[in-house]
Amino acid sequence: MSDVGTTVEGYIKQVPEDRRAAFEQLRQAILNHLPKGFVETISYGMIGYVVPHTTYPAGYHCSPKLPLPFINLANQKNFIALYHMGIYADPELLDWYVTAYPSHSKTKLDMGKSCLRFKKMDQIPFDLIGQLCQKMSPQDWIARYEANYKR
Repeated sequence: MSDVGTTVEGYIKQVPEDRRAAFEQLRQAILNHLPKGFVETISYGMIGYVVPHTTYPAGYHCSPKLPLPFINLANQKNFIALYHMGIYADPELLDWYVTAYPSHSKTKLDMGKSCLRFKKMDQIPFDLIGQLCQKMSPQDWIARYEANYKR
């Protein structure tokens, strides 16, 4: 039985060889800087960093059986994507990232509401992503999530 898509290691195995080193370096930047309390898992078919039910029993409002998502890391067809719910939920954090980005990468910022897209593997701002990961603890994220989304 294959673990592709069911474990973090399996997910990484399916990342194309020309992106795998950058993908693993990005994952390591997240792991090295994410505050204690987040858990790495497979979430929504991607590598996810979540607030576990042991910390936040209510789970995600869209599907309470799932832990509260915070960051997801994915290999997409044409890029590596980092989905950061904190950027989506916190305008000050978004402004900080957008302002800091140009001093960390030569490429134009490519992002959606919570999605940071990296098409050039040699231009991923690993240090900036590390700083971004440090900006919100699980407790900060829960408070922001409840203020913005919880009904």
